[in-house]
Amino acid sequence: MITENVFDAVRGSVTARQAAEASGLRVNRSGMAVCPFHDDRNPSMKFYGRRFHCFGCQADGDAVDFTARFYGISVRDAAEKLADMFMIPYDGSSYHARDRPVPARKPPEKALPSEGETIREYQKAESRCFNTLCDYLHLLKKWKREYLPESHGQEIDSRFLEACRWQDYVEYILDEVFLSGTLMDRAGFIRDHGKEILDLERRIYFINKRRTGHDPESGRRDHGKAVPAVRGPENSVHDEPLRHDLSAEGSGD
Repeated sequence: MITENVFDAVRGSVTARQAAEASGLRVNRSGMAVCPFHDDRNPSMKFYGRRFHCFGCQADGDAVDFTARFYGISVRDAAEKLADMFMIPYDGSSYHARDRPVPARKPPEKALPSEGETIREYQKAESRCFNTLCDYLHLLKKWKREYLPESHGQEIDSRFLEACRWQDYVEYILDEVFLSGTLMDRAGFIRDHGKEILDLERRIYFINKRRTGHDPESGRRDHGKAVPAVRGPENSVHDEPLRHDLSAEGSGD
C-alpha cells in the first residue's frame, strides 16, 4: 500500500519547474512561462525555488499541485505520477534509486527542409533579421542616453519615448528568441514578423542616411527626403511618425 510518504519523497526530489517541463511546458531562462491554467498571451507564471506562482490567475503551489491541476487529477494521483515519471523511490514502491534509468538524450531539433537553397535563404533571412534588431537596439540605447530630459517640465523628445517603449522588448526578442530559442522559435518569429523587420530595416537605413547626409551604400549625399513612419518590431505601427528632423543628429553612432 502506498503511504503518505510518496508526497515527501516527490516534494523533496522534484521542483515545480521540473514537473512543468516534464509535462511539456516551456520555461525561459528567467523562470517565466505562459500559464496553462488561463488564457495567457504573455509569460505570467514564475518558477522559483521549488514552487510556482502565476501573476495572472494566482495559481500557486509545488510540483504536486502543478501536476494535479495540469492533468486534472487528485494530489495523490499527481504525486504517484511524478514518482513514476522521475523514478522516485518511496515506501511501498517496487524500485529504488539505483534502478533509475539514465535519461535518454533529446533528439536533435528537426532542421528546415534539406534543399540547400532553401536552407541558405533561411539562414540569410535569420541573419538579416538578427542584425536589424541589433541595429535598432543600438539606436534605441543611443536615443535613450542622448535625449534623456535634463530638467523637470522639459518637453520630452519622441526618440526618448520610443526608446523607453521598445528597448526592453527588443532585448527580450534577441535574448529569448535568437540567442536561447530553438530553430522553430526563430523561424516562427521571422515568418510572423518578417514584413515588420523589413520596414524597420528600411527605416534605420533612412535614419542613418539623414543623420550623415550620405547614402550608406553609395556614399552620395542626399537631402530633403522624409523619414518613414515609425514601425516597431511587432504587428502594429507606432501611434505617430517621428516629427523631428533627424538631420540634426550627429554623424557618430
